[in-house]
Amino acid sequence: METREYQVTGMTCGHCEMSVREEVEQIAGVQGIEVSAETGRLVVTAGQPVEDAAVLAAVDEAGYQAVRV
Repeated sequence: METREYQVTGMTCGHCEMSVREEVEQIAGVQGIEVSAETGRLVVTAGQPVEDAAVLAAVDEAGYQAVRV
């Protein structure tokens, strides 16, 4: 298992969290997602290596920006 953490900017509510979750869960290998609009924290757990670029692109597709921390 591999866990990566990202800081997401622009999320303000549960709907924001849901949008990010829906995009990130489409990435192959992702097994767990924790996302918090309150802290801006996104934690992705995967059973296989997942490219940062794929996660960042998924967050962008949801309408937000992220950086790996």
